[in-house]
Amino acid sequence: MVAAKIPKVTAKRLPIYYRYLNMLFEAGTKRVSSTELSEAVQVDSATIRRDFSYFGALGKRGYGYDVEDLLNFFKKTLNQDRLTNVALVGVGNLGHALLNYNFRQTNSVRISAAFDIDQTIVNTIQSGVPVYPMDELKKQLEEQQINVAILTVPIDHAQKVTDEMIAAGVKGVMNFTPLRISVPANVRVQNVDLANELQTLIYFLDHYSE
Repeated sequence: MVAAKIPKVTAKRLPIYYRYLNMLFEAGTKRVSSTELSEAVQVDSATIRRDFSYFGALGKRGYGYDVEDLLNFFKKTLNQDRLTNVALVGVGNLGHALLNYNFRQTNSVRISAAFDIDQTIVNTIQSGVPVYPMDELKKQLEEQQINVAILTVPIDHAQKVTDEMIAAGVKGVMNFTPLRISVPANVRVQNVDLANELQTLIYFLDHYSE
């Protein structure tokens, strides 16, 4: 694992590189150039070389990058070589969709516990994941040592539930609610606002179309 911090924009691109390298490896490709990577992931080759330079000499001039070596490096860098259990809090329509998806494209992340107030699904198994009542949130998060959670509850419950998760040891929250939740400095939040992203896309189509 690389100790030095890298720019956030670079960190966000690493999973994209990893996924494509995994596809190349499964296809039997032995080596790849930054130009080939650029065409596949739609990131210019200079940016790719700069991103990789933060981790030292990963390639060779005139040869490119060894796919298997690079894949193994990023596997360790992104903690893809260990399983991370994640909690899903809120099993509504979006929550059900995430349970059905359950990160099947990666072997390193899985939703292992879900929580809701709906008595028709509490204490059942949904898409292979046990659904617990909300009053067991703290107990289960602590017992299962889960420190990452996906939040898909109604907006008026978002902050209260977040506080409860943090009290149980959660250090990372993927927030699908429109509310910008307040957390301590040692807790990281990734906000995913689908409506906002769609509105942004429509704006660009309307104002920047050729």
